[in-house]
Amino acid sequence: MTPLRALRTGLALTGIGVIGYGIYGLLHDPYIRDPFDVLVWGVGGLVLHDGFWLPLVLLAGMVLSRTAATRHPLLRGGLTVAAALTAVGLPAVLRAGVDHGNPTLLPLPYLRNWLLLLAVVAAVVAVLAAAPRLPGAARTFGRRLRGAWSALPRRTSGRPRLRE
Repeated sequence: MTPLRALRTGLALTGIGVIGYGIYGLLHDPYIRDPFDVLVWGVGGLVLHDGFWLPLVLLAGMVLSRTAATRHPLLRGGLTVAAALTAVGLPAVLRAGVDHGNPTLLPLPYLRNWLLLLAVVAAVVAVLAAAPRLPGAARTFGRRLRGAWSALPRRTSGRPRLRE
């Protein structure tokens, strides 16, 4: 067994174990009265992600890639991160101040924090976009990497190995 296959097998078995532990915890948690409700919630999240969010992001990426001003991949990535932050943070931003008699329900300044996160995303995109390109250095690094890769010993006997 190759080291990569052993790593994949170990990770798969670990993942199956963690899923099993989670299901055990779900079925034996005294605070969960109806595990079916949790299943409905999980399926709803999956449908919302794969049926709404993912097509929306793909459509927005397609539209943005055809617009000259947003053709840059860094800008599209920044907009995607900003949209994800908005999707996660907007419910708290819109409900700020609605505490239903519990002042600890939404105690933070969510609008300010959301705007700060968007500013950080914009700053990171601006810094990365303004960074000078080093095509010569990248080419040299690529040659060194290919040289090191070609110096590795190759297996010459046995069945042909698929590229992993």
